Amino acid sequence: MRIISGTRRGHKLYEFEGDDIRPTTDRVKESVFNLIQAFVPDAVCLDMFAGSGALSFEAISRGARRAVCTDSDKRSVDIIRKNAQSLDFLDSCEIINMSCFDYIEETEEKFDIIFLDPPYNKNFIKSALMGIVRNDILSDGGIAVLESDSPDFRGDIEGLELYRQRKYGRTYITVYRKYQE
Repeated sequence: MRIISGTRRGHKLYEFEGDDIRPTTDRVKESVFNLIQAFVPDAVCLDMFAGSGALSFEAISRGARRAVCTDSDKRSVDIIRKNAQSLDFLDSCEIINMSCFDYIEETEEKFDIIFLDPPYNKNFIKSALMGIVRNDILSDGGIAVLESDSPDFRGDIEGLELYRQRKYGRTYITVYRKYQE
């Protein structure tokens, strides 16, 4: 796993070991950023279910202003911190060891890009998207970028409009935009 583009292009990231881990592949990550590249410059990002922080670090490398990475797993938080330090992104990245659901209930911050890459087939997606809308944490014109598996939810959510969707093997990338009247 590496940073694909931007100021830290080619930098290798620390990652997890074990069979129960499913990092976003470089191919899918590159496709995601091809879909959302216009939204990245100067963006404030939230990385829910952050894992290694790869999506946030890619965004910062490509010009995002800052990112908040939340993960409830202490091992993830340790890997995120290690990656942020190795990339020299500690000043651009806030790392929070907390459930993303608790975080979105507590934060008053608005985000331009929200990354959602939850564990597949665990029914987290709909409640996470509904929480984003209910707590109004997406900035005007902001996007939520969802990575999901074939059987996972990726339907309509009141308050969000489907902006783009692509399929890569079994993986779907769905981009929602805050609904504007």
